[in-house]
Amino acid sequence: MPIETPAPSLQPGMAERAIDAAADVSRTITDVSEGLKSAVDRLSEAIAQSRRPGGVLATVSAVTREAPLASLFVAFLLGVAVARRR
Repeated sequence: MPIETPAPSLQPGMAERAIDAAADVSRTITDVSEGLKSAVDRLSEAIAQSRRPGGVLATVSAVTREAPLASLFVAFLLGVAVARRR
């Protein structure tokens, strides 16, 4: 009776699959980090524009310096209003 040797497998081994999975994860992480960096850049630009004179953050900052206790009260009321909606 002849001894049969198994034919070489054409399917990728565990190591190749692990390398492929790691490469896919690496590409995904790179894509996510690029998207996050883009979002942070846009947010930073929006904040910088809002801090310019006449902007919303500049106005809020000025009002807070003039009347800090009244500003704190308004922020508290807004927080309560938002919390009650949920």
